[in-house]
Amino acid sequence: MDAALLLNVEGIKKTILHGGAGELPDFITGSRVTFHFRTVKCDEERTVIDDSKRVGQPMHIVIGNMFKLEVWEILLTSMRVSEVAEFWCDTIHTGVYPILSRSLRQMAQGKDPTEWHVHTCGLANMFAYHTLGYEDLDELQKEPQPLIFIIELLQVEAPSEYQRETWSLSNAEKMQAVPILHGEGNRLFKLGRYEEASAKYQEAIVCLKNLQTKEKPWEAPWLKLEKILNTLTLNYCQCLLKREEYYEVLEHTSDILRHHPGIVKAYYMRARAHAEVWNEAEAKADLEKVLELEPAMRRARELRLLESRLAETREEERLRCRHMLG
Repeated sequence: MDAALLLNVEGIKKTILHGGAGELPDFITGSRVTFHFRTVKCDEERTVIDDSKRVGQPMHIVIGNMFKLEVWEILLTSMRVSEVAEFWCDTIHTGVYPILSRSLRQMAQGKDPTEWHVHTCGLANMFAYHTLGYEDLDELQKEPQPLIFIIELLQVEAPSEYQRETWSLSNAEKMQAVPILHGEGNRLFKLGRYEEASAKYQEAIVCLKNLQTKEKPWEAPWLKLEKILNTLTLNYCQCLLKREEYYEVLEHTSDILRHHPGIVKAYYMRARAHAEVWNEAEAKADLEKVLELEPAMRRARELRLLESRLAETREEERLRCRHMLG
């Protein structure tokens, strides 16, 4: 079949290789589109750059969600389910492909799967690197060129038909999700289901961190998000203490205190973690800071328990040393 201009969009030509089934799907905003793709160069060898079938996992994008190879949304919304089509795309549409490709390859290597999805906030940082870590992608980035995408459309799901992942939510939806995830985390914590509670807190934290990237650091909207973020991080640390992940607690609480040195709960939780790993001097210093910032805590049951735990770890350390010397 002869190639034809697609939907009068400049710099795109489409050839249908295998007809699809049924009517054109309803690609409403929020729909999840699942497809296989192969990216090839326009050279004589038709050199393959990426192939999702080789990876063994199809690609997903969410319509209207600022997926940063925007041309793919144009291509996909011209297709029927089960259709296979070849699209020639001029350089005006392929400039960011090397960055996307890098993320796809990282996921195939078992790294963070959210890196399949490259969004606006990540692009500036990506362009700052001298290399993408792959010779063929570095070449494409230095000298952008037309590319061919061979796409097989597998499935189109309406927003109500699938469980949406955090990254795919709009900013408003992320903000609405945070208190729900927070409440669910609290409920699971009270039930003693600490690993599940951790996952809920982490998901809420991811939402907030993403929203923070849209705000100017240290201005009022950013600080409002930061306050919620600190609360959720400390809730997450409570789960980590229950799971005996003490060094991770030290990392998170120390990070909070570097930027917000007046948060009493962070000092208290860090003191608890220090006590569990035999850092007596550091635990005492944090306890003193708790009492300096909140003198009324001197009579609190939690503080007495912590002091008792410090005495226990001191004895444990003494016995451990005796055993080593013996």
